[in-house]
Formats: sequence, C-alpha cells, structure tokens
Amino acid sequence: MPKRGFASDNNSGIHPEILKAIESANTGHSIGYGDDIWTKEAVSLFKDEFGADTEVFFVLTGTGANILGIQSAIRSFHAVLCAETAHIHTDECGAPEKFTGSKLIPVPTSNGKITAKQLAKYLHGFDFEHHSQPGLISITQVSEMGTVYLVEEIRELADLAHSHGMFLHMDGARISNAAVSLGLPFRSFTKDAGVDILSFGGTKNGMMIGEAVLFFNPQLTRYSKYYRKQAAQLYSKMRFVGAQFVPYLKLGIWKETATHANRMAKILETEVHKIKGIQITQNVDANGIFAIVPKELIPQMQEAYFFYPWDAERGEVRWMTSFDTTEEDILNFVAVIRRLLGE
Repeated sequence: MPKRGFASDNNSGIHPEILKAIESANTGHSIGYGDDIWTKEAVSLFKDEFGADTEVFFVLTGTGANILGIQSAIRSFHAVLCAETAHIHTDECGAPEKFTGSKLIPVPTSNGKITAKQLAKYLHGFDFEHHSQPGLISITQVSEMGTVYLVEEIRELADLAHSHGMFLHMDGARISNAAVSLGLPFRSFTKDAGVDILSFGGTKNGMMIGEAVLFFNPQLTRYSKYYRKQAAQLYSKMRFVGAQFVPYLKLGIWKETATHANRMAKILETEVHKIKGIQITQNVDANGIFAIVPKELIPQMQEAYFFYPWDAERGEVRWMTSFDTTEEDILNFVAVIRRLLGE
C-alpha cells in the first residue's frame, strides 16, 4: 500500500459520495460534451450559488481552467500580474503564456498574497505600443503559501483592476478551503467582491477529475467554447464531471471535506508549535503548513510520511492535509519528528 503523507491534497483519494455519483451516471447512454442531465444540473447549481447570469464551462484540469479563464479575457499583447508563487507562473509549464501569448509578470510576495499597493508600480505603459498592456490580475485563493485573501483585500484588487480597464481572475483550486476559513458563502468573496473569472476547483477536495470556469461577466465568453476545444479541455463524457459537482454542491460535500482538512491542519499546527527547533513560517489559514525544520532530518521524516520541501536551501517544507487525513496520521507524524529531534 502506498504510504500516507502530507505531500499534497492531490494525493488523497475520492470521497465515497463522489464515487457513488460517478457510478450512478454510468448507466445507459447519454449525449456527450456536456449536453446531459448531470452537467445541466451542475450548471444550474452553480447559477443558484453565484447568480443566473453566471456562465459555466467545465474542464478537466486546474491548468486548463486557468488557461480558459485568462485566454477568454485578454489578448496576446496583454500582461498578467500575479504573485511570484502563483501556480500559473511556477507550476504550469508555461501553459498560460503558450495558449494566450501574453506575458506573465510575477510580483514578489512574502506570504503568497499580492496587494493593490504592490501592483501600482506595474500599472504603466497603457496605450504605449512598445509595452505589454496590463490586462489582468490573477490571484490564488487559498494562496500557494496557505494564506487566505480577505474580502476587503479582494475588493481592493478588483477596484484597482477595473479602474484601469483590467480584469480580476481567481485561481480557486482550494476555494472550498477558503470558504470554510472565511466562514462565508462562495459568492461573497468572489462575484460580489468584484472577481470577473473564477477557476473553481474540486479535485484537491475529494473530487476525482474536473474543474469549472465561472464567468461573472458573460461578455467574456464569446470565444470560450472554441478556446476550450483547442486546449483539449472539452471532455466527451462530460457527464462524469458534471455528476461529481451535483452532490459536491447540493449535499455540501465541499464544506464537509474542506472543514475536515482545515481542522487537521490546525491540529498539526498546534502540535508542531510544541516542538522546539521547528518554526512555522506562514499563517495557517486553511490546510497548508509551512515550516522550517533541520535540513538533515528531512529525508528521514519523508520516509515515514512523505511531503515536499518548499525551500530546500533554508529547510522550509510544506505539509498539506486532506479530507481523509486522520488525527492518528498527525500524532504519529509528530511522534516521528520528536524522535528524530531527540525529544
């Protein structure tokens, strides 16, 4: 059996109710490419959550969601401002640049979040043909450093973007964890806060495959269906994506799974705080813990519970909890750390 660990919430399995939903959709024949009852119900549920004017496009991956959202809003002469840690900048193999032809401008950040004040110096060169035109701000919620944007922070970024004729995109790979952390409904810190495009993720939180791209400005979707097809994100058996989102939204599975993952992270944070020689480097807002540990002990820790180094040079590691993480996992892992540190 593969070892359990804290490497990524992508490494966890599928929530049993999601598997049941997939199995229930696996009967008879159904029209492909999204013209099925499950996908239509999932779209309806998203519209109930975010408003009837919300346009919904299902894709297969988070990278595909980000590409479709960004490409629909800007052109090749535009620039995208994002945190230097942003997934679109560090972990998508240049896909956003390849498909959009636009320039990504990474902004330095100590906690994974960018602010309107930071971005001010990048907003120049408008209408100057020798300069990439600032066209979109992209933020990640939860950020890649495990921190969560507050509503007022998002609103300030949205106001800044809109005042310059730009758009605000949110990479919501862990949006359910953010909603639980904030104690707010999705709409309040997305559409109502001024977000124009949302990549709504579920695979890190108990789903098997598939993401949704939500457009709160319908005018942006004129060519989205073509971009989705060109990016190989139009799944023929789309019912198996839509079928997952139905219980995920309708039964509140998103909240159950994210609440558990966040709670496990808090327990790990509490236990680690008791250990001398380990420094937690970021606020634990959701289900990620970043900590500095003795570098020479990392391989031995990984043998017991696998995880990834974040900054190997300074001994900073990332521990992610999932919907299926148990308190036993955490207590056993902490016991390993204590033993290695000689406590």
